[in-house]
Amino acid sequence: MFRACFQVVGLAMVAIVFSACQTHTITNLTPGRQSRNDAGVYHFEVSWASSQQSIRTHSMKPFVVIGQEFYPMERTPLVKGRWEAFVPVPVAEKELHYRYKFDYEYKAIPATRGDSKLSAPYTMTIVEK
Repeated sequence: MFRACFQVVGLAMVAIVFSACQTHTITNLTPGRQSRNDAGVYHFEVSWASSQQSIRTHSMKPFVVIGQEFYPMERTPLVKGRWEAFVPVPVAEKELHYRYKFDYEYKAIPATRGDSKLSAPYTMTIVEK
């Protein structure tokens, strides 16, 4: 009797844990190599997908993070879940290490809460023309 109750409770707990798991996917769309340009400004692009339905999409604030600098990104006009930024890079840089950070709000009880996700680190190599 007790064993059956524990099995039912255990299965219920597993279902709750799996239903609470939310997946967030950050996909880097920036090429790993870019040709050096005269303006010294480089294009970064990323896509974001999430199974978390409580996210307030209008609150999304993504950034390109290079060292201690945060460069805000903007939505791409026609593609949902895509963001881009044009970032100045010093002329002497040959390799750039960066990440993406997404700050957002989600619906919670009793009030909206904030959260953020940080991508894996990426490297971009700037090659001479």
